Amino acid sequence: MSKLNFELVTSKVGDSEMQHLDFAYASSLFRTFFEDESLVLTIRGRKYSPGVGFRFVVGKHEIEAKSVQTEVDAGYEGREQIVLIEAKAKGQKNTIIRQLYYPFRQWQHHTTKQVKTIFFDKIGDIYRIWQFEFRNPNNYNSIEIVKAQSFHIRENF
Repeated sequence: MSKLNFELVTSKVGDSEMQHLDFAYASSLFRTFFEDESLVLTIRGRKYSPGVGFRFVVGKHEIEAKSVQTEVDAGYEGREQIVLIEAKAKGQKNTIIRQLYYPFRQWQHHTTKQVKTIFFDKIGDIYRIWQFEFRNPNNYNSIEIVKAQSFHIRENF
């Protein structure tokens, strides 16, 4: 149930990733999913990190990424964690791991807080969240799903 005591009228105009992310955040969906009331929006859009690089393994190949540009649809920082979200306006059958991995590695460089990666979408009235973890941060293929939930946000006014 939304923690708001009024209807968000503007959130129902249009059908974009940002709109769905903002409504989910305003309704405390991400704070509920992570059980973390301290999460606040701090990251959005593209970031370019000149000179900041990282190495990782894909299968039997070692790759070095330098001066990477990443995009985060929304990033929320709390007392102990940073949550990075890749969002889609409508259900996806697949996505590229790089959209989760590169921002994860980039933000690990900038903080000592735990960095969590999320895939988020909305189909009809259902908001879906998948939390992924890279068991070995240096291995691109070590991605695993940690937690997944679907939500229907009811407004309580």
